[in-house]
Amino acid sequence: MPRLNIIAKGNGDVRSVLHALHEDGEVRWNGINTILRQRFPGWTARVTHETMTRSDAVLAAGPEAPASLLDRQLPLGPFAVEGQFHTRLFDGPADVVVLSIQPDVMNDLVRGRADGRLFYPYEARAWPAADRRWLGEAFLPEPALDAARSMDNLARIVSRLRRAGDPQILVFNLSPVVPWERVHCYQGIDETLAQRIRRFNLALTELSAEHGVSIVDVDAVLARAGAERLKVDAVTLNEEGCRLVCEEVVRVLEDLGCFGDSGAGA
Repeated sequence: MPRLNIIAKGNGDVRSVLHALHEDGEVRWNGINTILRQRFPGWTARVTHETMTRSDAVLAAGPEAPASLLDRQLPLGPFAVEGQFHTRLFDGPADVVVLSIQPDVMNDLVRGRADGRLFYPYEARAWPAADRRWLGEAFLPEPALDAARSMDNLARIVSRLRRAGDPQILVFNLSPVVPWERVHCYQGIDETLAQRIRRFNLALTELSAEHGVSIVDVDAVLARAGAERLKVDAVTLNEEGCRLVCEEVVRVLEDLGCFGDSGAGA
């Protein structure tokens, strides 16, 4: 049975679309194989998912996490310490690698005062007071990435992936429809999340033109179908949104020839 090996390095946006969407303890969307069974009978996809804190942290990943972090047992949710400091992304072999700009757009990291290593203190404001004090003593805030630096990091990731193998590389963009933003005049206000998303989306098209990566155009998919109806928050999609974006992923993979010359069952 032909199979695509997919490594998805990203957060809820790629996981829910490609692997599964869970709501209230139930599976609402069962991932890319739901589409493949309909479109390409006989084909399956094996999706290996890793969370992603940010592109600069991926490039800095090493074999071991700092012992000081492992010992504290911090409440990091899906961003476990071990996963923050190690990735299988460059181990190969993979037929397809899926990335997303979401971590670079939205995640704030800190840098260790002693070792200079990057760390994502997920939901630190909800940590116990002692852990919050320790965080301030042991780490310094790391500046947010701008679009240019993000794309430079992604270009370096693409180069490393291609040195390790020859995967098709897809990158999710984001929809700039943010439910709580209703700005009509931008004078005197800081950059909004919607503005930031638009800047990154535009920069991603330039990365695609220069390095030949494929964009999963989440923005266009949701705009055509009605973004406010399909989005739960700034990033999270409902079941229908996941299905529509997954159909776009499969369309891109088909266009890239991932299912063979004749398509189904090749």
